[in-house]
Amino acid sequence: MPPAQKTGKKTRDTQPFSDIVRLAIPNKGRIAAPVMELVEKSGLHLAESGEQRRLITRTLDPHVEILFARPADIPGYVENGAADLGITGHDMVTERGADVQELLDLQMGRAKLVLAVHEDSEIQTPRELNGHRVATEFPVMARTYFARKKINADIVQVGGACEATPHLGIADAIVDLTSSGTTLKTNRLRVIDEVLVTSTYLIANRDSLEKKKEKIDEIHLAFESVIRARGQCYLMMNVKKGCLDAVKRVLPGLSGPTVMDVASSEGLVAVHAVVSEERVYMLISQLKQAGARDILVMSIQRMIR
Repeated sequence: MPPAQKTGKKTRDTQPFSDIVRLAIPNKGRIAAPVMELVEKSGLHLAESGEQRRLITRTLDPHVEILFARPADIPGYVENGAADLGITGHDMVTERGADVQELLDLQMGRAKLVLAVHEDSEIQTPRELNGHRVATEFPVMARTYFARKKINADIVQVGGACEATPHLGIADAIVDLTSSGTTLKTNRLRVIDEVLVTSTYLIANRDSLEKKKEKIDEIHLAFESVIRARGQCYLMMNVKKGCLDAVKRVLPGLSGPTVMDVASSEGLVAVHAVVSEERVYMLISQLKQAGARDILVMSIQRMIR
């Protein structure tokens, strides 16, 4: 029997192992810019930018590369191993039914998938949609929702402008994403139920979690530290020892302020604390009155516990 000929094709099982972690992120859409900012703040700076940026772009970490993809495609890329990690919406993962691990809620792109009807509609509850048409870009989640409630609705899949379908007579209701509710109000739509709450997640391929655990844990920690630092700032000040107790009472701090001696003949100590940005405006005045001086307010890029 002649030896088997080589076809030149490689199956997924025969591909050589690579220690590079590929992270798929959105190439467009409302979360693309915030995700790119997160990547940069985490320290995974892109080696290429602007027009030079390619579909797969290197980072300054030689073991991490970025794949730019449509948010809807990212769950599939991560599931089949084309990417080890991905950043996309929980709604996308659920709609695609992707077998991936959701590692971290990135706390951006929060929205709700809602069931809505025209404000003049006589329909008040989901049950009244039995036998009616419902338009959506999310047919899987819509069918799951109605099956759970034992409602026989006719799902009409649309590719966009879902909110216009009740006006056009295409559907009696819609299942669509909303963040602020402005688009629904503009199109005179009224929410009658909430289907799903979604956010943007860091997701992982299950095999990669085992084979590339060390690097994935490193990326996970980097993103988590950026998220933890959001809305926080770092206060530094000098305080006379006699005023220290009064200053401590003013400072909320995450774990209480840090106090260090200062090489000064004035009996000063340095006080450092992490505080919420929204409290800084009032705190500065209170700290001055309590005896603090030389106050510095600094932004925090990352915070690791």
